[in-house]
Amino acid sequence: MEMASSRSSKKHQTRTQKMQRKKRMEELLKSAYSSYKNHLSDSPLYNNSNALSLFLESGRGDKLSSNLKEYIQKLLKINMEGPYGAEWPEEEKVKRREMSSPEALYIFVYKGPSTPSKAEAPIIGFVHYRFTIEEEIPVLYVYELQLEEAYQGMAVGKFLMQLVELIACKNCMGAVVLTVQKRNTSAINFYLNKLSYNISAISPSKVYQSLGVIGEDKSYEILCKTFDHEAKAVLEEE
Repeated sequence: MEMASSRSSKKHQTRTQKMQRKKRMEELLKSAYSSYKNHLSDSPLYNNSNALSLFLESGRGDKLSSNLKEYIQKLLKINMEGPYGAEWPEEEKVKRREMSSPEALYIFVYKGPSTPSKAEAPIIGFVHYRFTIEEEIPVLYVYELQLEEAYQGMAVGKFLMQLVELIACKNCMGAVVLTVQKRNTSAINFYLNKLSYNISAISPSKVYQSLGVIGEDKSYEILCKTFDHEAKAVLEEE
């Protein structure tokens, strides 16, 4: 009877711990979302040799203007139709739904000084990110990082990802996670070699490899950069 009672007590304790952890995660995400307007308050300055000035602005999916929605759709099509190939028509529908979600947070990038006139400052790109849970780890998930072709290769993408990582750390996220199409070799090189991201243990290629499954594959990889031991053990180590 004592052994049965002990096992029951341990099960109850485990359930309680899981519930407490889940509650902490939910509170963490809620706090991160509630402060999204302040995510750019301590953003680093963009420095490069191209004499390019940038102005950043926060946004949320359910508060986008029709002009911003149109811009996002257009830039996504230009940049992503090629890497997605035949999958693009269906993927475009998904991205349109994701775009206007209340959980979709944005950093819009304008070319211009710190206080531009919106009529004169052209938008040159954006980041779409969210706070979520992956394998019981709170993470900042980058849904999109898109720049106009003329501003690619000018370290703007690197600057934005460093800003995203700063936002993740300030909001106690364990990692930054993103999905990249395998056909998008320039993006894969950018994340793996220039920003020191890793193919995550939850990426399909790693999962199939760990299971010894041959012949199964997906068109994308999941990449991550972790900030603590727990996130590293779950999201990086096989």
